[in-house]
Amino acid sequence: MSKSAITVTVKLFAAYQEAYGVNELVLDFPNGTPVKAVCDRFITEHPELSQWRDVTRFGINLIFVEPDTLLEDSDEVVLIPPVNGG
Repeated sequence: MSKSAITVTVKLFAAYQEAYGVNELVLDFPNGTPVKAVCDRFITEHPELSQWRDVTRFGINLIFVEPDTLLEDSDEVVLIPPVNGG
């Protein structure tokens, strides 16, 4: 029998880190949730992040993935918006 919920660790960078004021969150999602749902949840909680929706890249366990990639229990997720620097 599979679990109905999963727990993931989300590492926050740039605008996401600024919005939450922390560099990491532990979140629960239903089993079968795509990684893009993490971004959707953040935008629901912090609408100012909506400007980053279409330009954010997703990573799971140190590998860049497509937005529809399904999360698994204990995954480490990163959302990487464009960053400036020099």
